[in-house]
Amino acid sequence: MAEPGRRHGVPPTMMSGWVGWIAFAGVIMVLLGVFHVLQGLVALFEDGYYQVEKSGLAVQVDYTVWGWVHIVGGVVIAAAGLAVFAGKMWARIVGVLVAMASAIVNVGFLAASPAWSLTMIAMNLLIIWALTAHGREIAE
Repeated sequence: MAEPGRRHGVPPTMMSGWVGWIAFAGVIMVLLGVFHVLQGLVALFEDGYYQVEKSGLAVQVDYTVWGWVHIVGGVVIAAAGLAVFAGKMWARIVGVLVAMASAIVNVGFLAASPAWSLTMIAMNLLIIWALTAHGREIAE
């Protein structure tokens, strides 16, 4: 006889509630990628938007360079976020690596947009935690 709430003949799953954190990481990675692309487009087309001139940045390069770094990084992060849903180990590794790179890029961009960069860094830390602590469970 099947347990209440279970269908007869359906084996119990090994999946825990933590698998939601992996879905969260994938969604946040896609969102973070979109944010990076938007930030890159602003840097390309409206560099006067930021709080400091390029000489005030940690890495003193033109905002055009920062724009392209954010756009390329954003596309990579979003693609890695989509790949995380496949449950593959390589996708989790890439996800952690691009989240680390994104956090480093945002540390370099802190002077230009402090609140935004700190928010992005916090999102990256959540992604890293979710993918390293609970990543195996999505494959199941």
